[in-house]
Amino acid sequence: MNLSYWELQTWLRNVDFTIVGSGIVGLSTALQLQQKLPKAKIVILEKGLFPQGASTKNAGFACFGSLSEILQDLQSHTPDEVVALVKQRHDGLQLLRATLGDDNLSYKQLGGYELFLEKDRPLYETCLQQIKNINTLLKPIFKAEVFSNVTNSFGFTKVQDNYIRNQFEGQIDTGKMMQALIRKAQKQGIIILNNTTVESYIEDVNTVAIKTNHFEFSSTKLIITTNGFAQQLLKEDIQPARAQVLITKPIQDLHIKGTFHLDCGYYYFRNIDNRILLGGGRNLDFATETTTKFSQTERIQTALEALLAGTILPNTPFEIEHRWSGIMGVGAQKTPIVKQLSNHTYCGVRMGGMGVAIGSIIGKEVSALI
Repeated sequence: MNLSYWELQTWLRNVDFTIVGSGIVGLSTALQLQQKLPKAKIVILEKGLFPQGASTKNAGFACFGSLSEILQDLQSHTPDEVVALVKQRHDGLQLLRATLGDDNLSYKQLGGYELFLEKDRPLYETCLQQIKNINTLLKPIFKAEVFSNVTNSFGFTKVQDNYIRNQFEGQIDTGKMMQALIRKAQKQGIIILNNTTVESYIEDVNTVAIKTNHFEFSSTKLIITTNGFAQQLLKEDIQPARAQVLITKPIQDLHIKGTFHLDCGYYYFRNIDNRILLGGGRNLDFATETTTKFSQTERIQTALEALLAGTILPNTPFEIEHRWSGIMGVGAQKTPIVKQLSNHTYCGVRMGGMGVAIGSIIGKEVSALI
């Protein structure tokens, strides 16, 4: 780019911290650093017009894992590790709410519900048997019983007669959340440069030389928070995971209120503005969905529509208004990767589909490393 002296001096000279990615983690890291070091010059580089990946494309669940997800996690993690994961999500949501305020999030704690299809009777019975044990495991965090067995009050079909309810689960407006985070960062003097992709970086003794698709510059520290796109810059156990989503047109007298999970969390839906937002189905085709390409596939969209018509809204006419996809960052373990990579480079990645819950606290943890 043909940059002027003013552009170089104002935006790209004497940069203390460069953060790659303006999602929840990137903005939270910047705010934490600015609070600790108010005179620091912080620049956030964002490849998209809006925060790419999942921060503006998620379903807006303020959740920490359904009962079946937690049981599934116990197969690959120790009980202490699972408790630590849930606590991190709980604490992260509390930090997010404290940082922005519930009004800026449109936060509503309507409760979460896990549904079980007719074919999933064995999983349903296992979850029923384990409610007491999991409530005991999580009681030190919530000081109350989290999960309970409730009747099918929303009229869903082709599911077990009862749901498992999570009284602490809520929902947010993802757009308002990100807008509030961006506004707060800019008010603190944090610079956000959109449509700027980091292509490579080289660390020397005192700084990091950063090459983007538009310009090159140096920064004292580099922090990578691109989550689903991190594989392009890091050699860590993280890979992209696409999530496909659709939303209906407004439905008159919609009675469904809350956040809902099916199939160990691989499907999820909620109410928003008298509409149903539904996403998931990645488990139908893991290979194809391990991608950074924003698009939809016929196989998954057909499955989502069938679930909508056959189970969620069986007796209610509806029309699909819009479809989109987001890119998450996942790995063999669900624990996020928060580490110092070298003398001047750090990362906070692998949110595992829980970016809303843990993004704020991961930003705090990353800033604590520096």
